[in-house]
Amino acid sequence: MELYREYLEIDREFNTYEDLKKYCKLKTPKNFNFAYDVVDRYAKEEPNKRALVWCDDNDEERIFTFADISRESKKTAYFLTQQGIKKGDAVMLILRRRYEFWFFMIALHRIGAIAVPATEQLLVKDIEYRNKAAEVKMIVSFDKPILQEEIEKAFPASRTVKKLVTVGPDREGWISFHKEADNLEPEFPRPQGDLATENEDPMLIYFTSGTSGYPKMVMHNFLYPIGHIITSKYWQQVFEDGLHLTIAETGWAKATWGKLYGQWLCGTAIFVYDMVSFRPDKMLQKIEQYGVTTFCAPPTIYRYLIRQDLSKYDFSSVKYCCTAGEALNGEVYNKFYEQTGLKMHEGFGQTESTVIVANFPGMEVKPGSMGKPSPAYDVRILDINGKECPAGETGELCINLESGHPIGLFSGYYHDVSVTAEAFDSGFYHTGDTVYKDEDGYIWFVGRNDDIIKTSGYRVSPFEVESVLQRHPAVLESAVTGVEDAKRGQAIKATIVLTQGYEPSHELEVELFDYVKHQTALYKSPRIIEFVNELPKTASGKIRRVEIREKDKGKEKEKIKQDF
Repeated sequence: MELYREYLEIDREFNTYEDLKKYCKLKTPKNFNFAYDVVDRYAKEEPNKRALVWCDDNDEERIFTFADISRESKKTAYFLTQQGIKKGDAVMLILRRRYEFWFFMIALHRIGAIAVPATEQLLVKDIEYRNKAAEVKMIVSFDKPILQEEIEKAFPASRTVKKLVTVGPDREGWISFHKEADNLEPEFPRPQGDLATENEDPMLIYFTSGTSGYPKMVMHNFLYPIGHIITSKYWQQVFEDGLHLTIAETGWAKATWGKLYGQWLCGTAIFVYDMVSFRPDKMLQKIEQYGVTTFCAPPTIYRYLIRQDLSKYDFSSVKYCCTAGEALNGEVYNKFYEQTGLKMHEGFGQTESTVIVANFPGMEVKPGSMGKPSPAYDVRILDINGKECPAGETGELCINLESGHPIGLFSGYYHDVSVTAEAFDSGFYHTGDTVYKDEDGYIWFVGRNDDIIKTSGYRVSPFEVESVLQRHPAVLESAVTGVEDAKRGQAIKATIVLTQGYEPSHELEVELFDYVKHQTALYKSPRIIEFVNELPKTASGKIRRVEIREKDKGKEKEKIKQDF
């Protein structure tokens, strides 16, 4: 039973990209609620259908059917209402990849409460800010003592938070979820009247990564899951009774892209490996052991996987691979293809959206290109004057709202009217990402508006330089930024994490300068190189170039190299 078909205006197969773009349109059902209209529907019609395959580092394994998810989420909803949670209340979920995350998400949808997923990496000030900004009423956490201590420290300053819930062992001052919920009556009728949910009601809040300033609250309504039909079926290529793995912690919006909505709508099960830390060898063993069929991860993860030599593992169950979260380096694409015979299909979207641009079925993949526009969005590339850019000219990627607000695009920034108005200015949603379109209509990522480096009259994308550096065997990760320079306006700096076996040295510095100089235009060459043990990153794993720039302000630039 592929429920996604019921939410297409035309139920048919799309054999070409042109066909998909023209005819694939999503329906707007009345008062859609993912808990009742998807989870409970499967539980009634295909109760034994596999929904979630979960395992952890201790080789514990749990397999949940849709009947299981329906039952457990009903018990969880009943538990939440007993604790005072009602429609419109915000509940923060810090659950890493624990299977209880799926119980709570579906339960909150049942009630009409607002789910606020958050990462386990948050510290006390981060938690305080989120509690106040979203008016969080309850925090649900897994049993990580350091995390729970940070939550407790934030509790006194968080006036709206009334309850702390743990899904692990008993903890003083916390409510034990399993002790309270396991024996509850598993019935929770669909609310009616004022308690019923409507399409435009707030369902989910994600905090943006916060590459500058305080994180914004991205608010999605109850139609958001339907938007991910495009993400899952036509980009990730999931299929009925398959097993999909997206590598993402549940505190990141990528989790709802690949670990929940679209996959279940398309009839595939979700594979979850609840790892404490990422180990590429263990991940490959799990893919092999459980027979994962479709796979999605950011390019950095693929980089680690290919360095394990994929030929040592049985990757044959995997039929389709895709990537997002950062721009794809051509070298990573080629190495992965050499080792597996699988092409990576890049996609692009934001916390604010579903997939906006992707390599869809029927398209020839151009390595490094994000692909072509999703059928869900009317994508335009606009210059600073709001005019559409011709092929080859860089502009901002925007979504035209003339025909209405697309399903899957966020409703706005929660409690921030002015920032919302700025984002939806002049009949467009402005992504803040700069791109260009080639003659074939493929879209290529350039960078964030605030990441572009202006040097000697040139505009340089950090990714362009990082892509070159990444081909050098000494470079594990790199971040390219602009440094103030009287002569050039900005000089290009590369902050580099070295591959194991390499040590920082002047000789290696010179080698890297020469390597880049011979691989790309001279004006793109770094003038400064700094070796570090790790790069500053957001909670979602994106590099915080803004933090590097801030640290470099006012520093003496004694390492500026190679005059023109």
